[in-house]
Amino acid sequence: MSGIALVRKPGPRIAEGIVTHIEREPVDYERAVHQHDAYVAALAAAGWRPVHVEPADHLPDGPFVEDAVVVSGRLAVLTRPGAAERRPEVESVEQSVRDLGLKAVRIARPGTLDGGDVLQVGQTVYVGRSGRTNDEGVAQLAALLPERRIVPVDLRGVLHLKSAVTALPDGTLIGDPAHVDLPDLLEPPEEPGAHVVPLGGDRVLLAASAPRTAALLERRGLVVTTVDISEFERLEGCVTCLSVLVPA
Repeated sequence: MSGIALVRKPGPRIAEGIVTHIEREPVDYERAVHQHDAYVAALAAAGWRPVHVEPADHLPDGPFVEDAVVVSGRLAVLTRPGAAERRPEVESVEQSVRDLGLKAVRIARPGTLDGGDVLQVGQTVYVGRSGRTNDEGVAQLAALLPERRIVPVDLRGVLHLKSAVTALPDGTLIGDPAHVDLPDLLEPPEEPGAHVVPLGGDRVLLAASAPRTAALLERRGLVVTTVDISEFERLEGCVTCLSVLVPA
């Protein structure tokens, strides 16, 4: 077992989720539920035990659980999302991380921080300065993680840092240089190819909408699992934001 995967099922109001950088499209709730089930099954097949955060059917963006907490070792940093309507999502996530025995701390006003802006690569933590994460949120995270190297990153035209760049198991950054200035980026052939979830060892999770990136990663020796998350992509979601992986 690789550890715990915190997830939350989508609710019937998911189509009302916030969209910022794309045009709103219809979202099929039943299909979203089916896709989420398949996503969770893929994590479980890779050795991650799913733990479901309490349902929040009144909160449309609830399944994007990554934005509510950043886990570093046994510390859970509960965020203060930049979109005020998303802040109620954090309470139930707090209960889940406490149930897992993690120490919970909080980002406090006037700081804002979305977990989707936090990319952990070894001892380095890249934090996106975005419409959802401000400088005070970055500073508070740095103070809470004194043993880590915090690197603020400016973004262009994307919701979160991990909308633009993630990391492969060997630490290689994969992303779109149009949205972020980071050195030595591996540029994926498709936009969703920038969103990679390392599952442990040489295994990674990728959206089915990035088949050329999947082939690229397989040529690099990785074992790629793909999942269809098209309904969540209509809401600027990606494979990273639907879970928080807590290593054993």
